[in-house]
Amino acid sequence: MGAAKWIGGIIGFMAGGPIGALAGYALGSIFEHSSDASSSAGEYSTSTAAQGERNSFLFSLLVMASYIIKADGKVMHSEMEYVRQFLRNSFGSLAAQQGEQILLNLFEQRKRMDQENPMAFRQTIRDCGAQIADNLSLEKRLQLLAFLAEIAKADGSVCQAEIEALKEVASAMRLSEQEALSMLNLGGNTLEEAYKVLEIASTATDDEVKAAYRRLALKHHPDRVATLGDDVKRAAEEKFQQINSAKEMIYKARGMK
Repeated sequence: MGAAKWIGGIIGFMAGGPIGALAGYALGSIFEHSSDASSSAGEYSTSTAAQGERNSFLFSLLVMASYIIKADGKVMHSEMEYVRQFLRNSFGSLAAQQGEQILLNLFEQRKRMDQENPMAFRQTIRDCGAQIADNLSLEKRLQLLAFLAEIAKADGSVCQAEIEALKEVASAMRLSEQEALSMLNLGGNTLEEAYKVLEIASTATDDEVKAAYRRLALKHHPDRVATLGDDVKRAAEEKFQQINSAKEMIYKARGMK
């Protein structure tokens, strides 16, 4: 599977702003032999515009992943392997290789930027978050956040630095701390984790539990990210099932129907 079948060139909202600046560096060598690399915003049809949003979503995921992965100052093999597996399962082995190279390029760019100003890359992440928030719906930003949370959990534990980095990225994308913690607790086995998934306290009334679930079911419905591709929608369906499991755990504990 070639690059054009995966990210397919620098189009969509990644063609400008801080994400575009990073894309020019991180993707340049990968797309230098691809005719799609010359594509630019404003020069594509409605169908290609949808592809541009998907491209931008996928590259934004890698940009934010580069920040989460190095939150604790080191690159864990398990976290890199999660990204490789995600890309390999969704897009093929070549995409996994390219995605890894993009991350390595982003790590190198961060190193260069931080040598000049220790806050430079962090500020760029914040600026990228604002650009993402301006161009992606709430539901698509939440799916991006869910992917990032899974990367943070890939090594079997989440350190405080990773939690803070995920909260920071969420805030930059105009999402809440509660939404970041919800994504971190997906798939948990305890009642405490289930309440965090629903973004409520254990002291919530039954009516508040029901209302919280309805809110989550609406904003996390898989159909709301369908335009990003079947692979992203499948991941959203799995996330939706985990939200339902958290709800069922709470309902059972309370004797609710």
